[in-house]
Amino acid sequence: MIVSRPRPLLAAGVVLLSTACAPRAVDPGAADVARDGRAIAQAQCGGCHAPGPEGESARADAPPLRALFGHYRADTLTEEFIAGIKVGHPDMPLFDMNPQGVDALVAYIKSIQEPPSGGRDTPQ
Repeated sequence: MIVSRPRPLLAAGVVLLSTACAPRAVDPGAADVARDGRAIAQAQCGGCHAPGPEGESARADAPPLRALFGHYRADTLTEEFIAGIKVGHPDMPLFDMNPQGVDALVAYIKSIQEPPSGGRDTPQ
């Protein structure tokens, strides 16, 4: 009679492979925050800026939100929204959002960013 012995390396390999191929858990809170940010972007920014991952802005001088990091630094965007981004035209409204709204908007903008064009890593 042949007795089969467990093969620990084989078993460990199967477990490792199955966990590596398993879908990663998504933080549902982060998805909710980005969804809230999308609603803010559409309501507050969509009149001038293209608020989504595609499409053109209604105003030629308003960059699409997906290209915003080509104009503003990603690491300071939250502070700039809280302080009110100063731009060269009077139509740009000042932002009056609570910190949660700013965090949601920035999370959404980060989620749709495309790489900056022109070879610049960070805006000046």
